[in-house]
Amino acid sequence: MKRKVLLDELIRNYPELSELRDSIDKVSGIIVKCYTAGGKLLICGNGGSSSDSCHIAGELMKSFERERPLDVSLKNRLADISADRGKYLADKLEHGLPAISLSAHSSLITAICNDIDPQLIFAQQILGYGEEKDVLLAISTSGNSENIIDACITARAMNMTVVGMTGRSGGKMKEYCDILINVPREKTASVQEIQLPVYHTICRIVEEYFYGGEQD
Repeated sequence: MKRKVLLDELIRNYPELSELRDSIDKVSGIIVKCYTAGGKLLICGNGGSSSDSCHIAGELMKSFERERPLDVSLKNRLADISADRGKYLADKLEHGLPAISLSAHSSLITAICNDIDPQLIFAQQILGYGEEKDVLLAISTSGNSENIIDACITARAMNMTVVGMTGRSGGKMKEYCDILINVPREKTASVQEIQLPVYHTICRIVEEYFYGGEQD
């Protein structure tokens, strides 16, 4: 079972995460269930966590460690539409797992800041993008960022599943998360350093489920 192998590898490399193994496993399962139901992952964070949001979207929206060739039927439809360019698209395009970083749209974010409230840059996007079958991954090293907390509250109001990724304490946002991965560190840089292998492992598990030929 590749899922177990990937979790074992994470804990072997970062023993301090051993107490979070079950939570990391559950979050991976939540995201798999979301995608199986036709949902998408919305991700938000500030500063370095904003970069992490974009990083995660990048790992999910195209191949990460597994090839993701298109289905034959889609390849054929592309070729039928354009014998030349359609063949190129069929050979080059990859399956993507829908993930949106809510930090990525500067025009929209600045409009929300200017017209509504700078604290609501993520909550407003969740209202526009979010559906009940979706998952919000909210990243905050402290767990106390007001705009992240507002995002969690809004997502809960829309019956989305809320996953929090924080430092040791979990901060105020843990109250609004369905499940929390609170890595056992406190300083911002140190928290971010160990969050990266956590979310890489989650992305690897999810990709393996859909494209590794081992659905467990």
